[in-house]
Amino acid sequence: MVRDYDFKTIEAKWQKIWSENKMLVADTASNKEKFYCLMMFPYPSGTLHVGHGKNYIIGDAVARYKTVRGFNVLNPMGWDAFGLPAENAAIKGGLDPKTHTLNNIASMKLQFFRWGCLYDWGREVNTCLPDYYKWTQWMFLQMHKRKLAYKKLGPVNWCNTCQTSLANEQVVDGACERCNSPVVQKELSQWYLKITEFADRLLEDLDLLEDTWPEKVLTMQENWIGRSEGVELFFDLEDSEDVITCFTTRVDTIYGVTFVVLAPEHPLLEKLLQDNPEKEDIMEFVRKTKEKSFMERTSPETEKEGMWLNKNVLNPLTGECIPLMVANYALMEYGTGAVMGVPAHDQRDFLFAQKYELDIKVVIAPPNKELDPAAMTRAFEEDGIQCNSGNFSGLPNRFAMKKIADYVIQHKFGRAAVHYRLRDWLISRQRYWGAPIPVIYCEKCGTVPVPEKDLPVLLPDNVKFKPTGRSPLLDVPEFLNTSCPKCHGPAKRETDTMDTFVDSSWYFLRYLSPKDASKPFDSAIVNKWMPVDQYIGGVEHAILHLLYSRFFTKFLYDQALVEFEEPFAKLFTQGVITKDGIKMSKSKGNVVSPEPLIDQYGADTLRLYTLFIGPPEKDAEWVEKSVIGGFRFLNKLWEITNNFADKVNGLSGGIKNAKELPEEFQNIFRKTHQTIKKCTHDMEGAFHFNTAISHVMELANDLSRLKADEITDENCLRAVKFSLESAAVLMFPFAPHITEELWQVLGHDKSIFHTTWPVYDEDAAKEDEIELAVQINGKVRGKIVIPAEAAEDKIKELALANEDVKKHIEGKEIKNVIYVAGRLVNVVITSNEDVTQ
Repeated sequence: MVRDYDFKTIEAKWQKIWSENKMLVADTASNKEKFYCLMMFPYPSGTLHVGHGKNYIIGDAVARYKTVRGFNVLNPMGWDAFGLPAENAAIKGGLDPKTHTLNNIASMKLQFFRWGCLYDWGREVNTCLPDYYKWTQWMFLQMHKRKLAYKKLGPVNWCNTCQTSLANEQVVDGACERCNSPVVQKELSQWYLKITEFADRLLEDLDLLEDTWPEKVLTMQENWIGRSEGVELFFDLEDSEDVITCFTTRVDTIYGVTFVVLAPEHPLLEKLLQDNPEKEDIMEFVRKTKEKSFMERTSPETEKEGMWLNKNVLNPLTGECIPLMVANYALMEYGTGAVMGVPAHDQRDFLFAQKYELDIKVVIAPPNKELDPAAMTRAFEEDGIQCNSGNFSGLPNRFAMKKIADYVIQHKFGRAAVHYRLRDWLISRQRYWGAPIPVIYCEKCGTVPVPEKDLPVLLPDNVKFKPTGRSPLLDVPEFLNTSCPKCHGPAKRETDTMDTFVDSSWYFLRYLSPKDASKPFDSAIVNKWMPVDQYIGGVEHAILHLLYSRFFTKFLYDQALVEFEEPFAKLFTQGVITKDGIKMSKSKGNVVSPEPLIDQYGADTLRLYTLFIGPPEKDAEWVEKSVIGGFRFLNKLWEITNNFADKVNGLSGGIKNAKELPEEFQNIFRKTHQTIKKCTHDMEGAFHFNTAISHVMELANDLSRLKADEITDENCLRAVKFSLESAAVLMFPFAPHITEELWQVLGHDKSIFHTTWPVYDEDAAKEDEIELAVQINGKVRGKIVIPAEAAEDKIKELALANEDVKKHIEGKEIKNVIYVAGRLVNVVITSNEDVTQ
């Protein structure tokens, strides 16, 4: 009598064994080949739902697989504990952020435990604890020493809901990426990190990741960095020594410039308005424009608006006097904050010129066709032939582009330039829950960095942290008031805290020496284990976290602290799990809690369904009634193994001459080697867990047809034992609790962690015979079974001799017979009509 599959007892048993025996704890001194497997660490802002689970279950499956493949696996976990998600959740829950965060961490660790996700908890890091953020502050000071951290006054992205400034990367479609509220512009003095110094390297080194990172992520980073080669043109201000510099990638249109517009944030604007009688009206326009979001100002649907500044500039090539204006669609974020208006060849400029009755001058036309500006209904933005372009008229515009650029540079009308979309990283936040910026302000000494010996600058506990738009640390005198490290006079601390993405830009290094109190990480250990061999996380971090981590790593490389320039050798981005067609979210009310499912079906079933639901890189819809399918399969595997356990446990040695096995057992032996081969292929690289699981399911189906009580031959039983043991190990990454128990049922004393991944034999995996479809003009008309090693001529002969095929080709002229190896034979006959049924 087979005992029931008591998943609750089994899972509790093995979770206890793994924990007590410290399974999946890396030995940093070992000479075994290392494998650093890393999941993006979570925000502990709440409990985890099944959508979150996908990331961690994938990572756990990879770590287990690599362990039984013989690697020394490092699989740590920690907490991205600072930042707005945790603070906003704490406000909603009525607790202070520290208590709320630590409570959530305890709950999430229990969830990981119940999922069977194993981590090296001795390496746990928590970004909100002083032993971690001391070194985040240290990183800031190193950048400050090298003038890569600086403070400036300027327009910033501002979220009125979160009551804080945001980096450009944290604005998605004009809204705050945290709360989805509209983002506006606000003038503030803020701290920045000079990521633009690394723009070329960040762009060029994407080539190093071409074969190991998803193409989508590489494209997103390339577009965000946004390198543009062009020319900066000098437009002299009429009757002034001031010059307006415009960047363009289309210098071929210079002869068509009929106006120049400035961004409302342009630094020359205030000076230009000093004697302007319409100054108040223009400044009101500027104020209203600045309140609008980046997306609103650049949207094609937004009406192009502007005002003349009562100033003119001179076209450097034609000498023409053209109006200088301020416009809502000009931005300081791109180029120089000044745009040359070419209405005949840019649609934004065309709409603007039409509205304000500005000249439209055609300088590029289609071949053999003239364009009448008065008759144009939209800009001509295609390539063509230069016209009205001085000595360059008649040339194809792409050819003329270089000629005009050379002429401009030679005559000092401008200069060659490269511009980037990427802007320096704004790290100041006017919120409580973050690492304090280690800077002191002294009236006598100015801005003074906190000495390294005084780190960490501790975040105080007694703070009213509800968002008000100003830092709550301003209201904590014992934090705010300090003494200057230089003159020892009275001074004030910086009260802004750092963006949480600063914390997560180096955490993967801290895992390697998390208890080191003397330095952020041990370079020798880091250089041995880094870069991360496999990084796993969501594609939503393609720009923010991944770009910042690459920036930090390159900075540390320049300081000779690490010997590598890219932190993550391979990147896998999993798809999201949806419910009712929408990504799971508490705000949408469509999350599925894992606990009831684990209580009802077990963690292995939950893991199995999560990995089987579809290709892991794709989004997948959670269908709860389908979870039971995985549960049924685990019960089948349990029953098959237990049925044979007593008969196979005492057997020793391998299968003796598999070719002499009865056909039924030869097929099982072959199927097992085929399954090992397919599962191994699926686990390497693309992580096709769903197909790997389906291959084991097929093997289990074949095994389920065997009658244990009818098999007495030891060699046949050895074949069954080989199949059962292989199935257990192959399923171990996906359903580890039940497979550990089945491994024990099969007579093994030690954990599967101490065994090795099964190895397939190429000859044993080959089929003796294969079935091929036979098509006639692309339609299947029959099937043939052939020897696996049959020659192509013999295969074609057998296809034409098939009775079903012969009746369809009778009386027809055969034009060709095509063999697609291992798949089909296609017979091409004269008739284009459908063959006789």
